Amino acid sequence: MAVMAANPIQLAAAPPEVSGSSSSSSNESPNLPTFHRRQLPDQCIAFASPMGRRLFVEALNAPINYMTTYFPLAEQFTTQAEPAYCGLSTLVMCLNALGVDPGRVWKGSWRWFSEESFATSLSLADAKQKGICLSQFVTLARCHGAAAEEIRATNDLSLDEFRSIVQRCCASSELVLVLNYSRIPLGQTGDGHFSPVGGYHAASDMGTL
Repeated sequence: MAVMAANPIQLAAAPPEVSGSSSSSSNESPNLPTFHRRQLPDQCIAFASPMGRRLFVEALNAPINYMTTYFPLAEQFTTQAEPAYCGLSTLVMCLNALGVDPGRVWKGSWRWFSEESFATSLSLADAKQKGICLSQFVTLARCHGAAAEEIRATNDLSLDEFRSIVQRCCASSELVLVLNYSRIPLGQTGDGHFSPVGGYHAASDMGTL
């Protein structure tokens, strides 16, 4: 995982790196079936479902509001333009949510982050095919003006310490927590994926991805 802020942060390095690509290639294969949407597995709760809405409201009204991080992220929600762009699109969303100035024009007279903003720092053609790993994500965040800290889910990081990091970031509008995780244990399509954490429901010990 990575903790990001617009300014320097005081934290301390996600499971072993999994490439942030849910597909080995962004090109269509005529031999593979296509699909419009996939139903979430039972262990995942859809955000817009009745249960998802109830958990969201409960988290908002909890004694400690761990949904503070949700609103700046929701304002900058970004859908990845390529199947393997989850890392880059997550970074775009987080940098814009933190109000980091890219220092260069996006379009017209506007300075804004998009996936193309990182073309001078890495090969977008490679990222389109293979995605990026956690170390690349953190390096890109730092190179583009954010403070970022890499935190790895090793044996030295306890569950309580991980939960504390989630709570601290979700209760702040100045920090963003990004997870680089495998989708396989969740029963989802693909493997390595990046996502910001949009909130935490303390009573059920669940987070919003």
